[in-house]
Amino acid sequence: PTCAARSGPARPVPAMSLLLEAVGLFLATVGWALLAVTLFNSYWRVSTVSGNVITTSTLFENLWQSCATDSTGVYNCWEFQSLLELPAYLQASRALMITALVLGFFGLLCALVGMKCTKVVEDNPNVKAKMATVGGCLFVLAGLCGMVTISWYAFNITRDFFNPLFAGTKYEIGPALYLGWSASLLAILGGGFLFSSCRVSSSPEKSYGYPYKGTKSATSAPNIAPPRPRVDSNASSAGKYGKNAYV
Repeated sequence: PTCAARSGPARPVPAMSLLLEAVGLFLATVGWALLAVTLFNSYWRVSTVSGNVITTSTLFENLWQSCATDSTGVYNCWEFQSLLELPAYLQASRALMITALVLGFFGLLCALVGMKCTKVVEDNPNVKAKMATVGGCLFVLAGLCGMVTISWYAFNITRDFFNPLFAGTKYEIGPALYLGWSASLLAILGGGFLFSSCRVSSSPEKSYGYPYKGTKSATSAPNIAPPRPRVDSNASSAGKYGKNAYV
């Protein structure tokens, strides 16, 4: 039998790694795209000013502008003019969301290079594994940036809404925040799957075979000592004690 016949069955690690990579890349890409949709969505916070049929209006804002619409469907929007006049949390939210999109873009590039089904750096599996790991980490960081932004913005909305001393317009959480939470979660899960795929593919395989030993030649055979002659027990006893010992 040959050496291949003695080896045990191969473990299906590459198939599991490919599955994790495909699922992780899909979830992370969808999450990153939804984060981009969330950033430009106008309904981060919504408020309704009640009145008669003519004067009832809805106010809604995002990180860039504030809009108002009345019951007739006509709406007007105006952008925030001065960056320095904005609250600190609004400025930080802009920076974090842009950072999330940039990290997601580079994470997508690294993940595409690191996937085993692509031909880029095909001859160096270690580099591909490292690129997949880096892509997964970037997607996780992008999801965390989006999660922190959405949660911080929602905290300020709920704080002003339940503050009885707040004299301004009280807003409620808009649908864009729910979309942002879902997008951040998908990006984190996708990045985690990409990172896990690298760990699965790099896990050592257990060997259940036996080492193959070839036949030894006549020249390499060890020297075997000749067998010692067998001595009869009666003869040895007679020689030791003499014939008179048995009389």
